[in-house]
Amino acid sequence: MYKIVEKEHFSENVVKLIVEAPMIAQSRRPGHFVIVRIGEGGERIPLTISAADTVKGTITLVVQAIGESTRKICALEIGDCFTDIVGPLGQATHIENVGTVVCCGGGVGVAPLLPIIKAMKEAGNRVVSILAARTSDLIILEKEVSEYSDEVIIMTDDGSKGQKGLVTAGVESVINREKVDLVVAIGPAVMMKFVSLTTKKYDIPTMVSLNTIMVDGTGMCGACRVTVDGKTKFVCIDGPEFDAHKVDFDEMIMRLRAYN
Repeated sequence: MYKIVEKEHFSENVVKLIVEAPMIAQSRRPGHFVIVRIGEGGERIPLTISAADTVKGTITLVVQAIGESTRKICALEIGDCFTDIVGPLGQATHIENVGTVVCCGGGVGVAPLLPIIKAMKEAGNRVVSILAARTSDLIILEKEVSEYSDEVIIMTDDGSKGQKGLVTAGVESVINREKVDLVVAIGPAVMMKFVSLTTKKYDIPTMVSLNTIMVDGTGMCGACRVTVDGKTKFVCIDGPEFDAHKVDFDEMIMRLRAYN
């Protein structure tokens, strides 16, 4: 069993859970995710590993209560256990020193972005992080992101914190003042789509981490399929990260809406 040893509320519907999972903690890399389940017959929920402590043998998961299963997970308390945690799954992020990297996180997308920010900084890059949300209450992990960033820009739709505007405005402000070598974006599909459209104008390589519907996490079911460069890919085994300029976001968004 995978016991919860720490719990923190970021907001009413977003919680951070630190869970005992020593083997996963040892082998995870930035970009990896796990699939969790609570209760016999429970739904399988994919969650990116936000952090890991190899000494304590723990992994950090950030969960947003959206449906019945995620609400049950968010209701778990310290001492409770997950029935299953499978992972690490997916392909790890390719990390290298490219120069200046702009890392964009939307809402809970900041959680999977954090280990990438850390790894990019440790590889010698200049890292500019842009955190975006509808309102200030939904900005998460700002302190942790700041620790590994040369600069942090906050964007909120209502202007309650940082600058008022969308994440794309923050991206363009950086592009217009300095050379950007890579952009990484993780968040809602529509956010990643418009970040991709923005960077494509400037011919800046852009990586996104896709958050499609997943079932088995091993490429068998095909539920997470997306079209990348005209070819069908499975997010769970080929991703979750892809070249943003090759992703068919409109198709992906349409498939996500089918599950609403």
